Formats: sequence, C-alpha cells, structure tokens
Amino acid sequence: MLNKQYEPSSTIDLKFKRYDLTIKTDDMGRPILLFMGRRNAHGTISGERYARRLKLDEQGALIKDHWEHKGKAS
Repeated sequence: MLNKQYEPSSTIDLKFKRYDLTIKTDDMGRPILLFMGRRNAHGTISGERYARRLKLDEQGALIKDHWEHKGKAS
C-alpha cells in the first residue's frame, strides 16, 4: 500500500484493519505523508503522523527510503 504509485500530488483516503489512513503523494505519485488513526466527523485524522524521506541519486534511482514518526496528528 505504501510502496504503490498513486495519482501525482493527491490525497488518498484508505482503511486498513481498524485504522483510517490518509496518504499525500508527491509530484511523482509516491506517498510522502501518512496520517494514521481515527477519522472524525470533519474528515480529519486523530492519531499519528509519518513523513517519508526519499534519497535519490543524480539519475533518479532510489538510494534510501525511510519513514519517520513526526508525532501526533489532530
């Protein structure tokens, strides 16, 4: 789910087991932000926030792919 390509520069709402997920993609369609928790009546997620750090070489090949926990999402 997090290694898939999605529509570029978009927001995708998903459900995984008991969690609601919101994924934001970059201009290449790669997920770069993840909000995981419970969706409230306004559509925002209360839970945790993660950011993806991608390191590419000069040719655009992936060198490093790593998710960082950024704290609470509200």
